[in-house]
Amino acid sequence: METEKLRVFDEDGNATGVASREEVHQRGYWHETFHCWMVSRKEGKDFIHLQLRSPLKKDFSNLFDITAAGHLTAEETVEDGIREVEEELGLTVAFEELIPLGIIKDQIHLGGFLDNERCHNFLYRTTENPHAVLELQKEEVAGMAAVELKAFTELCLRERTEVEAKGFEVAEDGEKNLFVTTIRMDNLVPHSTDYLREVVEGISRVL
Repeated sequence: METEKLRVFDEDGNATGVASREEVHQRGYWHETFHCWMVSRKEGKDFIHLQLRSPLKKDFSNLFDITAAGHLTAEETVEDGIREVEEELGLTVAFEELIPLGIIKDQIHLGGFLDNERCHNFLYRTTENPHAVLELQKEEVAGMAAVELKAFTELCLRERTEVEAKGFEVAEDGEKNLFVTTIRMDNLVPHSTDYLREVVEGISRVL
């Protein structure tokens, strides 16, 4: 299998070269990612949709995360990142439908895993129930959960310790099993506090 190559940068966003994904995370090189947060509206309330990462994932399996996200390879533009939405969620969305939230830095340092990302963040708004039409990529995503945006914002800002989430998990036979659960910070991929704060504040500004 060909090694995935990523473009690497300094902290200010100046390109400095290309490295393998493994080297990027070993040496802590800054690199670019595409993050898409989906928000729907129901009965006058906004809900943010979190993916449940597959148990097959090497990193952060079985944790809740950004609706759809992934690395931008050395050959890709930011616009190419829209492929993550279709690959992970089975949802066809045009790049022009996304609302830019800006580049937000995120750092996750755990043991020998040094993840320094310049994240191109976008918001996708829908008035429909997206869970009814999603076809998840089982190697990447095990399920989806909807959380009231106001409650999720308070969780990210450490103004509350838990939120209620409703969603589904895909069984081995492909059936969507519904669930209601409680999400705390340790149930989320450990994005930096500053990253989460900038995301939820950015979403609030554009809604």
